[in-house]
Amino acid sequence: MSEGSMFPLSRPTVGVSGRTGTWRIQRPVYNAGKCIKCRLCWLYCPDSVIDLSEGGDFILIDYDYCKGCGVCASVCPTKAIEMRPEG
Repeated sequence: MSEGSMFPLSRPTVGVSGRTGTWRIQRPVYNAGKCIKCRLCWLYCPDSVIDLSEGGDFILIDYDYCKGCGVCASVCPTKAIEMRPEG
């Protein structure tokens, strides 16, 4: 076993894929008025950056770790999440 193989190449940080918000080109924008609280966005987010507020009344998106992939917007049945250009 070589010395380099004894240590992981990367270490997980907050968020599954590490801080990615600096290179995102689109961001999800949440409209609480359209949300039916089905939680599909939370369930399907590949980076686990969507969290539920206390009591589950609305969602919170951690933009430091969101890649802007759009999965949350595509699974939302009421279009409560819309992808908008970053900036």
